[in-house]
Amino acid sequence: MIEFKGVTKKFGSTIAVDNVTMTFPKGKIIGLLGPNGSGKSTTLKMIASLNKPDQGEITIDGKSPSKETRETLAYLPEIDYLYPWMTIEGAGKFMKSFYDDWNEEKFQSLMKFLNLEPQMIIKKISKGMRAKAKLLLVFSRNAKLVLLDEPLSGIDIFTRDQIIDTIIQDYCEGEQTIILSTHEIHEVESLLDYVVFMHQGTILRQGEAEDLRSEENKSLVELMKEVYRNENI
Repeated sequence: MIEFKGVTKKFGSTIAVDNVTMTFPKGKIIGLLGPNGSGKSTTLKMIASLNKPDQGEITIDGKSPSKETRETLAYLPEIDYLYPWMTIEGAGKFMKSFYDDWNEEKFQSLMKFLNLEPQMIIKKISKGMRAKAKLLLVFSRNAKLVLLDEPLSGIDIFTRDQIIDTIIQDYCEGEQTIILSTHEIHEVESLLDYVVFMHQGTILRQGEAEDLRSEENKSLVELMKEVYRNENI
């Protein structure tokens, strides 16, 4: 379980996360939802211990984010971080050298599932292919916590379908926690067990996806529109 207690993160005069207290339940697929600039990426980076809060406390199963916790989670940033000269196979070997939870069998299976070839060179493949390569490297680990920052951003509809299918295929219900940051909720609504709506660094609403749908008699897409309409977004 991941807990935020009074967490604030600033960048200069900009408040990215503003006195947030919330809990991410364990063993679920969680949607961290909101428009660009709402604090989603900063939240994931703090969980991954890439940024530290200026105030408040974050714990992952009772431990503060650190190098130790970072080694047990898999993080997919929105930016394109792959070395352009590497092949898909080379990128896999590179990641394997860093993480003890690397699963070579899963790597080979997912590579075929995503229609990627071992000798493809990163700089020579399309944006959609690079997005799938990033996903391949994340899900080839047996990580208990997976952080996905805007995995569908700027990707064509066919690649999006493959990415969503990969998330479904790999997910171990009850054993693995996936936090998926996105502003494109209509693509992932069916995946989500729990949702957190963010705006300007604060939490507008959160809860079990099915409970929210039942209470409001609305889809998450409709609920999201209502939540942000009330904030005049």
